[in-house]
Amino acid sequence: MTTITLQHAAPAPARTRTLLALVAAASPLWAAVSLAQAFTRDGYDLTRHPLSVLSTGSLGWLQIANFLVCGLLTAAGAIGLRRALHGAPGGTWAPRLVAAYGLGMVAAGVFVMDPADGFPVGTPAGAPTTMSWHALLHLASGSIAFIALAAACFVLARRFARAGDRTRAVLSRFAGTAVALGNLWAMSGSPAASLALAVGVITGMLWISAVAARLRATAL
Repeated sequence: MTTITLQHAAPAPARTRTLLALVAAASPLWAAVSLAQAFTRDGYDLTRHPLSVLSTGSLGWLQIANFLVCGLLTAAGAIGLRRALHGAPGGTWAPRLVAAYGLGMVAAGVFVMDPADGFPVGTPAGAPTTMSWHALLHLASGSIAFIALAAACFVLARRFARAGDRTRAVLSRFAGTAVALGNLWAMSGSPAASLALAVGVITGMLWISAVAARLRATAL
């Protein structure tokens, strides 16, 4: 049933497969680069600092580039999703939401967070007393991206459910719920909020990449 769910009547053009490959690669790349920095940069603590704060400091350019590359790959790859899902339930909104998520990541790379809570090393402990305009825009961009990401997962869940693919429908709902709960936890200010946000968002991101990779594989 899985093959029927994702297979096209005819092989997809090479350009569509290339675009799907961009989406498939974007999230694992972002997660790998972010987590590598999280475990190696002095003063960073994933239970206290969001991954976005890695955009600050002398090596901040690396995380900025990570946001930009991931966002651009995702936004461009959403065109491949639209082509691959054309005519199917969710074939309109899922690609649009993935594109919005990608563009939100680009904006999050352009507008950088402020140093906070001891990171980079030398920054005073605790949250900043004031926030810069670019930090506010970063938070807005991130919120838009994560809302779009969660929504895309739920739209895909509906698509899979209608196609009779219960396993992927459940996985899509799980991914969307993980993103939503991670965001709610982060907004609550509860302990380890940044860790919960990272786990939730990366779960959703990787699921979108997995769906794109499956679409590409069945389109060959």
